[in-house]
Amino acid sequence: MTDSAPRRVRVRAPELVGKGGWLNTGGKQYSLADLRGRILVLDFWTFCCVNCLHVLDELRELERKHRDTVVVIGVHSPKFVHEAEHEAVADAVERYGVEHPVLDDPELATWKQYAVRAWPTLVVVDPEGYVVAQHAGEGHVPAIDRLVTELEAEHAAKGTLRRGDGPYVPSEPEPTNLRFPGKAVLLPSGNFLVSDTTRHQLVELAADGEAVVRRIGQGDRGSTDSTWVRSRFNEPQGLALLPDGSVVVADTVGHRVRRFDPESGRVTTLAGTGHQWMRGDDTSGPAHEVNLSSPWDVAWWQGKIWIAMAGIHQLWTYDPARDTTRAFGSGGGTVSVAAGTADEGLVDGPAEEAWFAQPSGLAATADRLWVADSETSALRWLDRDGVVHTAVGTGLFDFGHRDGPAGQALLQHPLGVTALPDGSVAVSDTYNHALRRYDPATGEVTTLATDLREPSGAVLAGDDIVVVESARHRLTRLALPEEAVKTDAVAHRGRPGATEVAPGRLRLDVIFRAPAGQKLDTRYGPSTRLRVSATPPGLLLAGAGADTDLSRTLELNPAVPKGVLHVSATAASCDDDPSVEHPACHVHQQDWGVPLLITESGADRLPLVLAGLDA
Repeated sequence: MTDSAPRRVRVRAPELVGKGGWLNTGGKQYSLADLRGRILVLDFWTFCCVNCLHVLDELRELERKHRDTVVVIGVHSPKFVHEAEHEAVADAVERYGVEHPVLDDPELATWKQYAVRAWPTLVVVDPEGYVVAQHAGEGHVPAIDRLVTELEAEHAAKGTLRRGDGPYVPSEPEPTNLRFPGKAVLLPSGNFLVSDTTRHQLVELAADGEAVVRRIGQGDRGSTDSTWVRSRFNEPQGLALLPDGSVVVADTVGHRVRRFDPESGRVTTLAGTGHQWMRGDDTSGPAHEVNLSSPWDVAWWQGKIWIAMAGIHQLWTYDPARDTTRAFGSGGGTVSVAAGTADEGLVDGPAEEAWFAQPSGLAATADRLWVADSETSALRWLDRDGVVHTAVGTGLFDFGHRDGPAGQALLQHPLGVTALPDGSVAVSDTYNHALRRYDPATGEVTTLATDLREPSGAVLAGDDIVVVESARHRLTRLALPEEAVKTDAVAHRGRPGATEVAPGRLRLDVIFRAPAGQKLDTRYGPSTRLRVSATPPGLLLAGAGADTDLSRTLELNPAVPKGVLHVSATAASCDDDPSVEHPACHVHQQDWGVPLLITESGADRLPLVLAGLDA
């Protein structure tokens, strides 16, 4: 469904309520009335979602540019059970450098009032308290910026705009050696190298895992290649030791793969331009000319650097074959997609057909590349023939803490995996605060340790395993136990914000309204595309597949009580100025995973807002 005609719909904004209260306000609680006169941008997010993290970065410039008129409010709307814990939300606000007020809404009360259906979603509220725009997905901040400029002029003229300082009150972080570290690697010297994510540094620790030897990076956001003192990183995560003794670094928010040489102290860039990969960008080519998207972990396997590209649900490789000047010098190799379609979900099979969901941890053995696939709470692996398999995990909304046969075991958003000497693997089961073990020989999952606060990675050190306890800001050394820890099984079949729909025909309408000053780009044919699938596939009797119309009638199977509808929509618009010979064009794209609950009293229409306002 498309409508490019400009119009303003007057919809009163629902109140902002959340049982968890407010963060980043110095303890003050706010209502919409308290914020009247300001332009509000509500950011519905959850901290497990890499797309939400992308939007946090997009919003930084908007906040700086309109600091006296715009108030960005994060509405934290959890998917996982762990994300409903207030302490975890407070940690995430500090971890990701959120510099605006955040409403903790663990019961999704405000999410439901605003009819939000996807993470992330941005809603604009004008100074008089009316909703004037809603955008799902990434890449909408430029359009919101233009709208904000219009609202500033309109409400300044009406006398309804209130300028001044916003309600943001920063908190004071604790003075710890590490701050939300991501991953660690054991150096040939016996020291540990740790990605100190929130401080944008790498930290070399002595063999005891505590004493700081040196800090690599200046400690502010950036992507400067230089000496270990002058270099800069941007929320680095994954680390892997290369055959020459240097370390490859997943510089996550910098959208780059970097290299640190402990001997010379030099930091260089191997791959990435610093720009985030978007649909339509190249997926292979010279490493310095291809965009990347939130690389989260790295591993050395089969003569290549493998990259967990969490931002686009794929595995990529950096091939150093063309870098003949010096080993892993400065990006003379090539990058390319190795596995995954960029669709989010859990689908096994040939690498080019598989689906991942934020792969965030890698570990290589002789015949397998293990993958911690965080959003599907899954442990997966790629074999030497290029086929993707799942060891543990069933889908985007099935998670918990349950040991036993792999087909019945459950994880909760794991971020790390570590190969063990006996052929098994240890899984950093992040949101269960546990270290788990999967044994391919027996197909059993056991628990090695509990009470680890958000473990995000682990590394072997002799007979011990050293765990990165991210939310305790430390490395924790554990002896590998001969027997696993016994735990009570907990299972969650999560359907956060599940949409109740009736069996039979369901009208799917993706609403797209070109932003002000733009029009649909139909110069070369249809400018929109809609692709639909489901998990399980049997949920859909009809309506799956791709077409150009943004509206479609689906047929739901009454024998399948619940599932996830996967919707991918794309629309292209161009600047609407007849005097410009080659107007700038813009691609609007969003993927939804909509949990459905089939009930006789459910709705027969499902509207999803790609851009504009759902009227």
